[in-house]
Parts: sequence; structure tokens; C-alpha cells
Amino acid sequence: MTNNDILRRLRFSFNLSDKQVCDIFALANTGATVGQVENWLRKDDDLDQVSLSDYNLASFLNGFIVLKRGKKDGQDPVNEKQLNNNLMLVKLKIALSLQADDIINMLKSVDFNLGKSELSAFFRKPDHRHYRECKDQVLRNFLKAVQQRCRPISKKGGSNKAAAKPHSKPTTKAKDKLSKNGARPSKGKVYVNPNAQQSEKQSEDKKRKTLKLSPEKIWGSTK
Repeated sequence: MTNNDILRRLRFSFNLSDKQVCDIFALANTGATVGQVENWLRKDDDLDQVSLSDYNLASFLNGFIVLKRGKKDGQDPVNEKQLNNNLMLVKLKIALSLQADDIINMLKSVDFNLGKSELSAFFRKPDHRHYRECKDQVLRNFLKAVQQRCRPISKKGGSNKAAAKPHSKPTTKAKDKLSKNGARPSKGKVYVNPNAQQSEKQSEDKKRKTLKLSPEKIWGSTK
């Protein structure tokens, strides 16, 4: 993971604007312009991306701690010139007021299991015999868990589908309007075709006008 990638992930998780990112740098007494932030946040394949140094990322993380927890003993934070995953994990743990159990449960939420002893090894001093280096896989999953906790992304067909309102039944006015426009009438009413009576009357008239002759009259007329 690159420093730029970590900054992008944190900015998205906490829904920070470029101006707010600049303000966080200022809390650690580091100046940063909106233009600089935009260049740091560019994708890795963007030729205009500017690499984010360890010092600048440390400044952001320290400013984030000040934003969330305030200054320790009223003193300004000291921005480290070199960073590693262990130190970044420590700073995020402090900023978010997390306990060891919180981090383990967060990692479980993204299907990543980590023991308590393994986690505590990341927070020890480098010269301690139980110190362990925090790999990118651990930090990546932790940042994923932070995002899921602070700014979850709904799955397709999830909350939007559940929140959809059921179709309501048509009102009486709507029913009247539909019946006027040719909708099927209710079962209680018998539909009478006005043209039916007229057609029946015409058929009766035709029957009346039909001339019936006996065979004798027909053959007699030919003689």
C-alpha cells in the first residue's frame, strides 16, 4: 500500500472534502493547499499524481488525532519523517479511541481473523522481543473495516429495495376515472351493449320483410 492509497481511503471513509483535508494538515502545523491535496489523491495510474511523503502522511494522521482527541497536554504533535504500518495503525487506534477488542471485531466484520496476542505485538516497541511487523494485508483490511463502520456501501437490492413503498390500491376517484376510460366494470353490474338491441331489431325487420310464397304460386307464374 502506498501513502497516497491510505490517504484516499481515509478521505473516503470519513467523507472529507479537499478543504477539510487541508484543515487537518493545519492542525499538525503543516501547510497544504487544495491543489496539493488533489494531486495526492489522484489514482496511481494518473501521470499527474504526486507521491505523498511519510512526513506529510504523518502530519495528516497527527492532525486527525488532534481533530478527534485534541492535543496531548496542549502540545503540538511531532510529525515523524518515517512511517511504517505499525505506527499508522497506532495513530488510527488513538484517533478513533479503539481498544484491542474493537479492532479484532472490526477485522472479523470483513472476514479477517486476528488473535489478541498478534495484535498486541504490532503495538510493541521495535526493540521488544515480541514485536511483529504489521503487514499490508492487516492494514488494508483494517482500513476496509473502518470504511464499513463509518461509511458503509449498500449492496444492490439492499436498503433501496427494502425502502421501496408498496403499490397502493386505486382510490374511488381513480376507479371512476378508469371506468370512464373503458376499464372493465365491476362484477355486480351487468354490461348491456347498446348496439345489441338495435342489431336484434334490424334482424327482426329483415325477417318481416321476407316474402314467403307457396310452391304452387312460384311454378304457376312460369306457365
